[in-house]
Amino acid sequence: MADVLTYVLHRDGAFNKNSLGAVSEGATRAAEVGGSCHAVVVGGDDLTDALCATLGEYGATKVFRAAGPEGLAQPVIDVMDRVISEHGHRYALFGGGLLGFEIGAGLAARRHAGVTMEVTAVRAQDGELVAERPILQDSKISVSHYRGELGIIIGRINAFEIRKPDAAVGAAEVIDVAVDYSPWSQRARMVTRGEQRGADVDIEGAEILVAGGRGLGKAEGFQLAEDLAKAFGDKAAVAATRAVVDAGWYPYAAQIGQTGKTVSPKLYLAAGISGAIQHKVGMQASENIVAINKDANAPIFEFSDLGIVGDLNKVLPKLTDALRARKAG
Repeated sequence: MADVLTYVLHRDGAFNKNSLGAVSEGATRAAEVGGSCHAVVVGGDDLTDALCATLGEYGATKVFRAAGPEGLAQPVIDVMDRVISEHGHRYALFGGGLLGFEIGAGLAARRHAGVTMEVTAVRAQDGELVAERPILQDSKISVSHYRGELGIIIGRINAFEIRKPDAAVGAAEVIDVAVDYSPWSQRARMVTRGEQRGADVDIEGAEILVAGGRGLGKAEGFQLAEDLAKAFGDKAAVAATRAVVDAGWYPYAAQIGQTGKTVSPKLYLAAGISGAIQHKVGMQASENIVAINKDANAPIFEFSDLGIVGDLNKVLPKLTDALRARKAG
């Protein structure tokens, strides 16, 4: 049996959307190779039977629950290592994000397993799962096949869509797992938790997008883009390029491009974006494209309706002030 094991993060009585996407993907792909999808959850009293059982709605037939510190990588690695040892899972699949990367890499080292990171698609081939990831600045696709007893697949954040299977599996079976955590797994503790800025912004539904690239210089530079979007009103949102989100300047949920989201707003304002082909495919359907870049030879000007050659640190504040003045008048 080619069973798939996923890890599901939770907070305040709700499961993480990125993790639910991994469960959905795991269930779909496991079915294609004759297996089932199972999930691991780690936490305290808030992980009730009723809550864990809801993972069945996304395709998980079993949920392995362990008591322990939630949101830390090493305890989860201990739990998943034990579950895989006892149940023989063929694949472990993660939804991405910093925690997913850390757990997946740690589990790969623990079990001497093959691992692929930044995966954007998983498919069945000859009775096995293979993983696809973009390489060479997203211009080519690399396909990973897995040898040995375990293959580990770590998706790019938000790569896996949340969906419920056509044939409902009902409530998932909840199985408690007792784990003796490794000494090093108990040395870290959670100090504080927070949510990524802008993680829930719907860039696909926005009529106006202010997109920022490396030209903004640093994460704090996105304040200029946010101020301009706010001046446009409720129908505007902030977006970003892959280089920016990979650098941690802005959430992956705001990424536009070949490996991000595809948008078609009425106005797309690109600030400090060079215009690589991978970004172009995600926004070229915009009705009006305005680009601001200090490099007059930037490729983005080739497909922009209006180009402004200048310092965005000066141009963006002036646009924001002009919009505010117009609304005030």
